[in-house]
Amino acid sequence: MTGNSFLFPRQPFRPLAVQTIRRAAGPALLAWGTLLWLLLGLPALAQAGKPVSNSDCLDCHSDRTLVITNAAGRPISLFVDAAWLAASAHGTNTCVSCHADLGVKHPDDNRPALPVDCTRCHARAVQSYHASVHGLALLAGHADAATCQDCHGTHDILPATAPASPLYFTHQTATCGACHDHEAADVAASVHGRATSAGFRDAPTCTDCHDEHKIHSLKRSSPMASGAVCAQCHASERINTKFNLPADRVATFFNSYHGLAAQYGSTVAADCASCHGYHKILPSNDTNSSINRSHLVATCGQCHRGANENFSFGKIHVDGTTTNGGDGLGGTVNGWVRQIYLVLIFATIGGMLVHNLLMFGRKVARRLQSGSRPVLRMNAPQRWQHAILAASFIILAVTGFALKYPDSWVGHLLGSSEPFRRWAHRLSGLVLLAVGLVHLVYILCSPAGRRLVADLLPVRQDGCDIMAAAGYLCGWRKEKPRFGRFGYAEKLEYWAVIWGTFIMGVTGLMIWWKLDVTEFLPRWVVDVALTIHYYEAVLACLAIVVWHFYHVIFDPDVYPVNPACWDGRVSEHWQHEEHPLEKCPETGQP
Repeated sequence: MTGNSFLFPRQPFRPLAVQTIRRAAGPALLAWGTLLWLLLGLPALAQAGKPVSNSDCLDCHSDRTLVITNAAGRPISLFVDAAWLAASAHGTNTCVSCHADLGVKHPDDNRPALPVDCTRCHARAVQSYHASVHGLALLAGHADAATCQDCHGTHDILPATAPASPLYFTHQTATCGACHDHEAADVAASVHGRATSAGFRDAPTCTDCHDEHKIHSLKRSSPMASGAVCAQCHASERINTKFNLPADRVATFFNSYHGLAAQYGSTVAADCASCHGYHKILPSNDTNSSINRSHLVATCGQCHRGANENFSFGKIHVDGTTTNGGDGLGGTVNGWVRQIYLVLIFATIGGMLVHNLLMFGRKVARRLQSGSRPVLRMNAPQRWQHAILAASFIILAVTGFALKYPDSWVGHLLGSSEPFRRWAHRLSGLVLLAVGLVHLVYILCSPAGRRLVADLLPVRQDGCDIMAAAGYLCGWRKEKPRFGRFGYAEKLEYWAVIWGTFIMGVTGLMIWWKLDVTEFLPRWVVDVALTIHYYEAVLACLAIVVWHFYHVIFDPDVYPVNPACWDGRVSEHWQHEEHPLEKCPETGQP
């Protein structure tokens, strides 16, 4: 080994001829290999990247004899008619738009096509389907449950409005009958099926009652839900007029014993289908109808064991507002009895009401005329402010309730004019705000007003009085607390009125002029103002009824009413009982 051999190790020994051939053949081999790859590899790569066209699929699927067997054991044809596909709702799609799992290697890779996932384009419909009886059955492992393709078709899918579609209203019974043959036969024989066959689109189809994708079984529905399904048509003025049907079938059912029981949550009360049937619904004059006189005993006997003819011939859909309460002598007698009782009720209760109102008026007048009320509690300006405040508050409460609940009896009492309710409410609100401003001027500029607000200011003694009153009312103290001119009850009510008037005024004006408000504030501020306005009104009305009315009407010491709101005076006995510590303005003594 020489000295340089450690740094530069020797190459393995090769004959000189071999090394010469290698140097000459290397570039040639590389060139031939590249050419071979271009000739063989590129076409295969291009073919792999080429999208699968419909013609590629139709090479096999145009064969009418191409059939497979699904998991339920049913033969499924894989034949695709190119003309049908082009005319379908998916005519602009390619095969792999739906069969996204298939590629150029199909079918040589022996991988069967996966079920088409309609969610990619129809997510909401598929979500509803999964909540249906079909979808739930499929998830539970029932392979024969209906899928999208069973109802809509496969490659010939058409809109439901197309006469050739299996979901067109005249074809739905046959489409659903592929699985529900007995039900389809009943529907076809029913009044609904006959009307559909005659071409009346308003006649109910399977999906009109059971819904389109979230198909549910009405047999397991509550009576209220089943009634709502039938009400879609039988409560429709347009359909009832078009087909000359009774207009009150739904209303008179819900006013019956069965309907009232259903509204109060009964799950066993009879619904529409309990008497009329589910699918084979027939008119009462049809001898095959479950409500024909010859079958009524059996129909009623499903729930009422031992029912006889006298029981079963009673009317279910009876309109109690007419003189003729039903067919025959019984209906006529029933109608006249109703009329007689209405007159009797009006005369009796009306006479009692007039009697008591006259007695109430006489007692109030006698109390006002008695000379035993020398103590002045409210002067004339205060009484006028109170009267206007009370009147505007009552009108605001009534009109506000009518605006919030226009179908209530209060709403009907004010008539059907929404502008009248709205402007009556707004004008009453302006009057309330005006009397509030007048009161503000009164307490700032009038000596009596300044004294009034001074006496109404909360003081530390009020807290002690509240604790003492609680002990007295609960029986822990023998003596009730003694108050001056105003106790904690009057003070709480006065400042609650001030607060409520301010809140209702600000929110009411914001709601009234919402367009101007939203020039400076976001729209949700008006929504919050509306919520405050409503719940503050509820709070104020309840406080007046529960708190104020007790002290001025229902308190045994002032019943039937405290007349101070009329002439401002109370008796010495009441003054001594309620406000023994009130000082005389002239003497400064209690």
